[in-house]
Amino acid sequence: MELRTLQYFLTIAREESISGAAEYLHITQPTLSRQMKDLESQLGKVLFIRGKRRITLTDEGILLRKRAEEIIHLLERAESEVMANEELLIGDLYIGCGESEGMRIIAKSMDSMQKKHPLVKFHLFSGKAEEIAEKIDAGLLDFGIVIEPIDLTHYDYLRLPFHDTWGVLMKKDSPLASLEKITPEDLRGIPLLCSSQGMVKNEIAGWISGNQRKLNIIGTYNLIFNASLMVEEGDYYALCLDKIINTSGQSTLCFRPLEPNLETTLMIIWRKYQVFPKISEAFLKKVQEEIIK
Repeated sequence: MELRTLQYFLTIAREESISGAAEYLHITQPTLSRQMKDLESQLGKVLFIRGKRRITLTDEGILLRKRAEEIIHLLERAESEVMANEELLIGDLYIGCGESEGMRIIAKSMDSMQKKHPLVKFHLFSGKAEEIAEKIDAGLLDFGIVIEPIDLTHYDYLRLPFHDTWGVLMKKDSPLASLEKITPEDLRGIPLLCSSQGMVKNEIAGWISGNQRKLNIIGTYNLIFNASLMVEEGDYYALCLDKIINTSGQSTLCFRPLEPNLETTLMIIWRKYQVFPKISEAFLKKVQEEIIK
């Protein structure tokens, strides 16, 4: 499978038309059609559903589009890193991050680096620790900022001087809002929303000294904002970290920490045994400088 063929395929997927793609690529329509038929024959799969007005992708075509985009992206990054000026830092950094107030350390590091090296661009991906680790493994992210617990077998890491506190997000007029801290007994029968991350569920199970099924978990979330809307609009509570959702001022929500106290550590991770480009070395140095301020 040639890179050019993948680029042709992506153009058709974008234009939703063989003729439109051929015009964009400045090649003849029969030539492009033949290339795609050869690609389907090579893979033994039908990639396109050819309608009267537009072309759509089959499930196999959607998968190939995703992988082709990743391949093109990695090649462009490799070219950018190899061609980078020795004196100037030029290029892109891809950083995955979970939701945490501790991201301010990373934000300050990015700001400091961008001011010194204005040709550096940052691209943020927000998601669960598992998603971030998967993208680091695939070479799609340079660094991940994740909340423990996480399996660190395949990663080097630097712990950040910040601790997140677990607690419960609720309405200010809810019955539990009068409590200073929330115990496992307080949550018996309460309709809870919980993070969908497996290791987080295990940690919560440890906090209640048993299986999480002792709690009435009626739903899960991967990022807390939408879950906070459910809390705001219904009679729900959300197990989450502090300071992610604004509970000050006119907010109808409040946060109460867990008892016993449950805290997590924030860390920046990257793939083991990789050769760092200069831009990655410079960024990690900025993070280290920010830590010791």
